Order: sequence, then C-alpha cells, then structure tokens
Amino acid sequence: MSTGLKRIKSQDIRINIKEIDTIIFPDSCILILASLIVILTMIFILNKTNTIANSFLAELRDANIQQDKSRFRRNQEKLGEILAYEISKTLKYAEREIQTPLGIATVSLHDEEPVLCTILRAGLPFHQGFMNYFDKSPSAFVTAYRKVKKNGTFIINVDHISAPDIDNKTLIICDSMLATGQSIVQVCKELIATYAIKEIHIAAIIASAEGVAHVRANLPKARLWLCAVDEEMTSKAYIVPGLGDAGDLAFGEKML
Repeated sequence: MSTGLKRIKSQDIRINIKEIDTIIFPDSCILILASLIVILTMIFILNKTNTIANSFLAELRDANIQQDKSRFRRNQEKLGEILAYEISKTLKYAEREIQTPLGIATVSLHDEEPVLCTILRAGLPFHQGFMNYFDKSPSAFVTAYRKVKKNGTFIINVDHISAPDIDNKTLIICDSMLATGQSIVQVCKELIATYAIKEIHIAAIIASAEGVAHVRANLPKARLWLCAVDEEMTSKAYIVPGLGDAGDLAFGEKML
C-alpha cells in the first residue's frame, strides 16, 4: 500500500534563500532545516556529480585494472589532487600584487598552508595527490593498526605520530578507505589532545555509510571529503563493493 511519501535524495534538495524569507516555519521545522543544511555542507561526495573523476574511481575498483600497481597508485594520486582542489575553495584568501614582466597583476592567494596528514601505508599515494597541490604544506604521518580480540572484534592502536606544529592550523587528514571510521577518529582525538587545531578536514576515496556515521558522531565539527560512499561492510570490516585492500594493491601483500 502506498503511503504517499517520496524518498528525497540530498542532490534533489534545492534551497532558495529568498523563498525561505517569505515562509513561516514552526520552530521545530527550523531546527530540522538548519540541521539538514549543516549536514549537507559538512559532507562532500565527489561521485554525486558526473565528472572525469568517475573514471579514476572506476579503474581503482576494477579487479583487472587494479592489478597494475603503478596505475592503482596514480589513480589514488589523481583523486587526491581533485579533493585537494575542492578543499582549497574553503580556505581564506587575501589579495596580493604580483609583478609580471609587463605590469602588476592582482591575485587572491590562500593565507596559510594547511597541514597534511596520512595513516601509513595505504594512504601514501592519496596523500601524494594532496602534496602535489598543497606543495608548500608540511605533513604528519601516523602508524596505526587493528588489534583483533579473541571474539573477532578489534580496537585501533595508534603506534606512532610524527607531526609538525598544528596549533591554530587547518588539518587535512587523508586515508584511502574509511571503513568503520575508528582509525580516523582515534588519530584525530590523539592530535586534538596535543594541538589546538583550528579546523579538520577528513578525506577518503571510499567510505562506508557506517564509517561516515561514526565520524559524524565523534567529530561533528570535521568536514568530510569523499569520492564515494558504499552501504555495506563485511564481518572483517572491508567495504562492499569497495575495492579490496588498498595497501596491498598499491604496495604488495603484507606478510607481517
């Protein structure tokens, strides 16, 4: 039996501020609308728009093409470059005068260099894409791993962090896969406990819906930049359909 209700997708929502000014909403509706606007502006999903980036993502997922490790790494790098470009739109800019051979050009340049961070080892090619665009930015590196318990569950151990000064800086932390979201959350909390970070951006190639929810619940002020979101995970927390083990595909199967 039809309920008369229609499922609304985020990309179907169009908000005309001028029209909102002429409508009287109950307080509860205003709160819901405000929350919806915040959520939609805090999460960017690249493949919601048809662009050339979909080709890079398709090749990463393709079980045959991904066997070419060089191509797999380069496709991660390309997607890192694209998300770096998108994140750059949120930075603060100031006008500068540049002397050309023929005169003065006025250009807007970003005021500060964000600090880049990745979790070893799978995120290295993706991180390289960010370094290609934010080529003056310092980088932080984290080693973290899953410690599996006898019952099959696991916890995240952050083994080592090597980081520059991140006080009052914008942090961009990138990892190829955001599965449960536990690694990203744990790393961010470790960094937040040490530094007064101004703003956090989290970037991933493929995220699970569960991982996105976990990050949003634990890091509500962080902005997410994702190439795609998949709905399922296996019992061992691999994203489905995903792309497999990003670290092994980029660098070879690990034995330890």
